[in-house]
Amino acid sequence: MTASQFSLESLKPMIDWNQPTLYYSLGMIFFNPLFWNIAAQNELHHKWISKRVKNPYTGCYILAASIFSLGLVRDALYTQALRNQPLVELLPSPFDVIVPAVMVVVGQTLVISSTWQLGITGTFLGDYFGILMDERVEAFPFNVLNDPMYVGSTLTFAGGALWHKRPAGLFISVIVWIVYMIALKYEGPFTTEIYAKRERERALKSQKSS
Repeated sequence: MTASQFSLESLKPMIDWNQPTLYYSLGMIFFNPLFWNIAAQNELHHKWISKRVKNPYTGCYILAASIFSLGLVRDALYTQALRNQPLVELLPSPFDVIVPAVMVVVGQTLVISSTWQLGITGTFLGDYFGILMDERVEAFPFNVLNDPMYVGSTLTFAGGALWHKRPAGLFISVIVWIVYMIALKYEGPFTTEIYAKRERERALKSQKSS
């Protein structure tokens, strides 16, 4: 490779900001947590879903199906965005295969094991429907991370970016993590208050019965 070729290659943009699919992907990444938080808040305060289906479990399953479907759309848009972005060798061989493969496997293990431990209602905001877990889950992966599902999802995004050799995917992955952290700061206090309210009600019942 000549000096001029190296210079041209080094100037090659790593992210094509003119690709609409990049913004479609980012838009869906922002939209999904906004959607499920608004839906959950409406359910918590107004029972908007469960009143219409006459059952909190049915309502939670409907919301779960909606969130899952939107997640598939988000992932499809992310994949399309990667395909339209510049390809750049980010890691030397064989790490260009090993590292992203490990990241995706670890990420999916965290996501799947989290869902297994929490169940459908625990994973998909059942507590906003009044479907509360008996006790805090402390088995793997919750004995390793506080938010394994969000960590696992971000690892999967980043692993996909490295696998496809698209720096734009790493940029999107950072945005995913930021959006998740914002969602957690918003969701956390409400979830804590839901369970604190249950404990207060239990304590009050215990006092009345004694």
